[in-house]
Amino acid sequence: MKKLRATAALAGATALALGASACGAGNNGDEDSSSGGDSIVVGTTDKVVSIDPAASYDNGSLMVQTQVYQYLLNFPEGETQPQPDAAEKCEFDTPTTYTCTIKDGLTFANGNPLTAKSVAHSFQRIVDIEDPNGPASLLVNMATVEAKDDKTVVFTLKTPNDQTFPQVLVTSAGPIVDEATYPADKALSDEEAVEAQGFSGPYTIGKYEKGQLAEFKAHDDYDGAYNDPKIDTVTLKTYADSNNLKLDIEKKNIDVAWRSLTPTDIESLEGADGVTVHKGAGGELRYIVFNLKTMPGADDAQKLAIRKAVASSLDRDAISEQVYKGTYVPAYSPIPEGLPGATEPFKEMYGDKPDKAAAQKFLTDAGVKAPVTINLQYNPDHYGGSSDQEYNEVKRQLEDTGLFKVDLQSAEWTTYNEERVNDSYPVYQLGWFPDFPDADNYVTPFYDKENFIGNHYEDPKMTALLAAERTEPDKAKREDLLGQVQQLAAEQISTLPLLTGAQVAVATDDVKGVENTLDAAFKFRLTSLSK
Repeated sequence: MKKLRATAALAGATALALGASACGAGNNGDEDSSSGGDSIVVGTTDKVVSIDPAASYDNGSLMVQTQVYQYLLNFPEGETQPQPDAAEKCEFDTPTTYTCTIKDGLTFANGNPLTAKSVAHSFQRIVDIEDPNGPASLLVNMATVEAKDDKTVVFTLKTPNDQTFPQVLVTSAGPIVDEATYPADKALSDEEAVEAQGFSGPYTIGKYEKGQLAEFKAHDDYDGAYNDPKIDTVTLKTYADSNNLKLDIEKKNIDVAWRSLTPTDIESLEGADGVTVHKGAGGELRYIVFNLKTMPGADDAQKLAIRKAVASSLDRDAISEQVYKGTYVPAYSPIPEGLPGATEPFKEMYGDKPDKAAAQKFLTDAGVKAPVTINLQYNPDHYGGSSDQEYNEVKRQLEDTGLFKVDLQSAEWTTYNEERVNDSYPVYQLGWFPDFPDADNYVTPFYDKENFIGNHYEDPKMTALLAAERTEPDKAKREDLLGQVQQLAAEQISTLPLLTGAQVAVATDDVKGVENTLDAAFKFRLTSLSK
């Protein structure tokens, strides 16, 4: 969540609708908002936190940013290694300096030039603004960024030989904004960003209503890594309820449903006439996060014991099958199975089935009296319509041990995203949709110093391990370091991985190219779609 790439991050976006009659969130599907081959409507339940990259690190915002901003490097269809976008080339000059040369003649939609100064401004303001919901944590290894001239931008890194830095340029921290219209010290509102038209991606934004719709218009002057748009107008329509999203794609009132249909809806739509369920590379993760300051426990030892007892009390298989019908599967590591270096330390330490005796011993040894009251927060509208079932099942499993009493609460995404970083939630749900296809993106944002979760986790040993794995060029040695990272994460449990799932989109049969954007780069590109 982005990007919290949240499941991200991470990890949605604002949704689309053509015409005033179809722009309300939660449209009941009675009106046909589809149109000809030069326009497409995409529906989603993901919400945009901010169009301005400095103030967002979530899948909903990234969906919009992917369409309207250029990056120095990007992932074209089918690529998992970054390719030039606004840059002609990027390379290491020394182990600590990474230099990019900008293409000639690039402009923003408002006519202002896109130069190396734009790039330096874009990265520096993310660090300087340091919005609690922003992506500043991704730039932890950036010491300075400087425009040497209009074509040359130089990043100086704190740690040499950063194997992940080129991929960081493709993340939520990477969109290039117009220095003339995006202030250095504050983020723009969505309305201000649309008015400024500081966009140089394949699309610009026309009509925009926050939380309801965003109308994307093809940008004729785009010169970047993606295909030129095949569709002139794409409207992203936001739904408050996944049930209405399912009804509208089933009735073909919209052309594509992208995040998030329930597993029951997906199963039902697989048999529906005129629509196709497309599944792509996995990588989305769902977690329980512990706020190490406000969670229950009299001291650090008791808090750790409570976390271990929770880890020993959950049945991921039951959640997978009963709630998600196998569309999500158990996760026993912060790094998904299949990525180089992935292990399963949570299974090794805490088992794959509830173990009440082990949970009880953790509590007893630390002097914790049962039942432990846990205030558990979840979000009902951002991580899919099954979050309520998922967390009611978590509550049931914990309380069935007799060791916990769970006070289950929920909040809408706008409030949830603000409050989770303000110490309001002692224990809470988080989703993550990756920024780039590398194991580091599942660990550094969560466990490094000044991580984006803001749950008061910090360990010098972990920070050193993360720095080592990011800078280790030898594959075997790097995988060993990643194994140590996962082991320490399981010992400390600042986050508890629960499930991992695939990307799923449902489209009418006349929409082409959906499968081309459901690749391991985890970027939903409107430029891939045609009709």
